[in-house]
Amino acid sequence: MSRLEVASAVARLAIGCWLLGRVPRIPAAAGRSRPPVAVVVPARDEAATIGQLLTSTAPQLGAADELLVVDDHSTDGTAAAAAAGGARVVAAPPLPAGWTGKAWALDAGVAATSAPVLVLLDADVAVEPGGLDRLVAEHAGRGGLVSVAPVHVVERPYERLSAVLATVAMMGTGAFTPWRRTPPAGAFGPCLVTARRDLAAVGGYASVASDVLDDVALARRYQAAGLPVTLFGGRGTVRYRMYPGGLRQLVDGWSKNVAAGAGATRPLLLVLVVAWISVLIQAPWLGPWVYAACVAQLAWMWARIGRFGVMTALLFPLPLLAFLVVFLRSAVLTLVRRRVPWKGREVRLS
Repeated sequence: MSRLEVASAVARLAIGCWLLGRVPRIPAAAGRSRPPVAVVVPARDEAATIGQLLTSTAPQLGAADELLVVDDHSTDGTAAAAAAGGARVVAAPPLPAGWTGKAWALDAGVAATSAPVLVLLDADVAVEPGGLDRLVAEHAGRGGLVSVAPVHVVERPYERLSAVLATVAMMGTGAFTPWRRTPPAGAFGPCLVTARRDLAAVGGYASVASDVLDDVALARRYQAAGLPVTLFGGRGTVRYRMYPGGLRQLVDGWSKNVAAGAGATRPLLLVLVVAWISVLIQAPWLGPWVYAACVAQLAWMWARIGRFGVMTALLFPLPLLAFLVVFLRSAVLTLVRRRVPWKGREVRLS
């Protein structure tokens, strides 16, 4: 390797360290009383996953709290599983034109609850002991929109293919760099906390009805209204196991978001993310020390955002290849077909 190649590799690895330089956790709650909360869960064909959410959340609820699952026209036993887990279940009305299914279900769930604080969770999320109090206490201190990237848990080998995709999704928000003056470029839809009045003030989910990236669009609505958006890592608060239904589900799920997410990323931030990815692509040809440095960096990153394991870092070209394939597929669906498939629906892009 020439000195220029060495310098370039070092610089791009340093960019990766900067992009994910800090992943703050929500601290433990101080133990003071909290206001009533409404936990709202949109669910479509989640019979196999919703049990862990309800089992982990129900013991943390008080008498004044609400736990609501919105059954988004499921074709499996989602509604029965949710009811058996102690949740109140409502059926989402027929999906109107111009709405995505998740935004419509969340809109229905917000309307069917009354607590002043809303905790909006995906059905594959599990709340750690004390996590609900942490979320509500953090929101009480910050206001606006608080969002958490759940710790990514994996059980089957194919699930490790999400590692680079999950890393890039966090980097793309710009929220985890040492530079804290720039507001994040989005939020994490699996875990959102907001005051009901603030959600109403920005127009509710009707204001992001047609956005596939409803979490990104909602964060921008809050920022435009002068309300803060704060992002955290999920250690000690929430975790999830994404796409347990198989490789096809993983590919479809990421394809729905990844290219649109790139389009929503700030230009300079996108350039930096691409620069970091480029050193991963070149690492096998740049020599063993570059490959080893990539392995060490990825092991460090993945230990903070998930449970991917050291072996995934050692074999990082595999999740990197998965990222490139999914991104290409997502770009075709997003830019050419202008619609993406998800859970039996064709989601049309505005």
